[in-house]
Amino acid sequence: MKRLTLVRVDFMQHFIPIWLAIAVYVAQPNFAAAQEQAHWWMDEPIRFLQTNLRESDSAVDPKRLMEQVAEYRANVFLCNMGGIVAQYPTSAEFHYPSKFLPPGRDLFGEVLKEAHARKIRVIGRFDLSKTQKSVYDAHPEWFFLRTNREPHIFNGFYSACINGGYYREQGIKILTEALERYEVDGLFFNMFGNPTTDYGGNQMGPCQCEPCKARFQSRYGQPLPTTTSDPNHRTFMRESAAEVAGMYAALIHRLRPSAGFFTYIDDETDGIMSESNTAVGRALPLWPYSASDNVERAFGSEPTKMSFNLCMSFIDYAWRFVTVPPGEIRLRLHQNLAHGAPPALVVLGTMDQQDRQSLVAGKSIFEWHEKHPELYTGQKSAARVLLMNGTQQPAYRGFFRLLSEQHIPFAVSSNLKWLDDPTRKFDLVIVPGSEATPELERYVREGGALLIAGTNPPPESLTVGKVVARRERVQATWRVHDRELLPSLKDTNLLLLDGPYVEMAPLAKSHLTFIPPAMGSPPEVVWADKVETEIPGLLMAEHGRGRTAYIPWDVGGLYYRHSSPGHAGLMTDVIDHLLAPRGGRQLRTNAHPLLEITVMRQPSKNRTLVHFVNISGHSSTGYFPPIEMRDVRVELSGNFATATAIGLNQKLPLTAGEKGASDFTLPRVGEYEVVVLNGGGTP
Repeated sequence: MKRLTLVRVDFMQHFIPIWLAIAVYVAQPNFAAAQEQAHWWMDEPIRFLQTNLRESDSAVDPKRLMEQVAEYRANVFLCNMGGIVAQYPTSAEFHYPSKFLPPGRDLFGEVLKEAHARKIRVIGRFDLSKTQKSVYDAHPEWFFLRTNREPHIFNGFYSACINGGYYREQGIKILTEALERYEVDGLFFNMFGNPTTDYGGNQMGPCQCEPCKARFQSRYGQPLPTTTSDPNHRTFMRESAAEVAGMYAALIHRLRPSAGFFTYIDDETDGIMSESNTAVGRALPLWPYSASDNVERAFGSEPTKMSFNLCMSFIDYAWRFVTVPPGEIRLRLHQNLAHGAPPALVVLGTMDQQDRQSLVAGKSIFEWHEKHPELYTGQKSAARVLLMNGTQQPAYRGFFRLLSEQHIPFAVSSNLKWLDDPTRKFDLVIVPGSEATPELERYVREGGALLIAGTNPPPESLTVGKVVARRERVQATWRVHDRELLPSLKDTNLLLLDGPYVEMAPLAKSHLTFIPPAMGSPPEVVWADKVETEIPGLLMAEHGRGRTAYIPWDVGGLYYRHSSPGHAGLMTDVIDHLLAPRGGRQLRTNAHPLLEITVMRQPSKNRTLVHFVNISGHSSTGYFPPIEMRDVRVELSGNFATATAIGLNQKLPLTAGEKGASDFTLPRVGEYEVVVLNGGGTP
């Protein structure tokens, strides 16, 4: 069992009393039994609908609301419960019921009753990140303190600090009342912890409250930083949120053993929440793989937890009732299905929307899921390539796109827990942009293949060459030499470099070499001063039974920004070279690059699901109906007995392909299709 980390300095003055921490977190007679209970969020087919009720919606008719939710075919409903506003007659101190709640009305209690009568599970929504001025006046030490020594206030609400007594002590009292009163199926917490920006996008800075100061000083032996860029502060805030999450999880599991704990962090939760959303100020290009990305990261990083990727219907905070394009809604929901997550849609207010486009767009997907629930439980990624997610998003997204466009099934992880999981074996691990940790040496030594791309060279234990220096941003070129290794580059001799690179010592034989910046204008003197070098742009090395490739520049980020076929060819050829000794690609197809294909296993049913999501309707900032694709041939590793296209309701001829693969052709696919492969095949 995990133990609560206690700090000694001024603990009694600033933090939850020891007896309460122990009572909540350790003394749980029912905790072991709770762990043995079935987790409905992992075992049941879920269709998730959230209506973010405003305080002014407190008079909504709960019976009609739940009739609408049931008619939408949702079977899990996330409903506002408490925190900023309580939708029930709370008696907990410093917790306030909605001023619009009719006398005698218990909105949340009535919603829960109506929902359970319809076999709809209810997750109560709390937001303890903010509360009213009266609480601040009574306990200013509970609240976020800015570097100017002022509290953070947004639209009249005061921001609480994750290390203060409102989260750590008063929150326990509020939640205890709610959990003892209502048989909820789970609790969700919005804005859990200290955000770096507020709803207006304004930087909040690091909290300077006394509890934060004391805890940070005790842990790091230095004063609390005044900027959020300090790496110790980032770790401190993550650990602070995890500590409180552990307290809340323990309380929920003790009082409601069958209920789940959900929020936007990985630690201590039963499920990982994420959002596919938009913002008018977000930098282009749009990321059409948002849902696929979020779900893959959640399942790949924490495979024992459910991923809830919420499709946010509105464009941005200032336009909460104006929806994104229907095609974007449908794409996100289909991507959720294809990667193992439930359809999950969020609207603000009630079901009586002023702009119903998002609800209309999502309903048929909820109906499809209800018709085929057996397809969407117990799915696990069958991919044999792993993409590591780090801090450099352009590099990560470039490889994410490339793998999807090349139809190379892949999983995603932001941690190395998979190294010690005997059920998760990968032929190739890709580390784009961010540092490759020494722990990966064991994976390579035992026979794995590793591709590192970026300006953080491999650890010394995986040295592929001698580092000379790191060069900052240059606008230069790489010359292609090795056509055998790089067959995709047969029609080009040059690749673009725009950014930093790591200068490595020359090799006996180079695949790529560096051409320094040279004159680019006027046309009459272009490259008149060109110099060729022996500085390598791609390095390979054996290590134990495995192999490492290192691209010492940000090819992933450049591909994300420019979509150069030269960069795509380099990435593809190196990946294929590393996969070749391990049987080559898991899947081969003639599919268009904009047909996303995922391969999932249902071990309990001994079958494989191949999902097809058509993203051809995405163009620049627009989402339109995708173009139907025909005669999609797929060859997948594994010996399967039958193939059935569920949407077409059609058996597909299945033939034996090369090297123990199975071959089928999908006659057509519109927005989405799933092919079920039965039998003992192991892709």
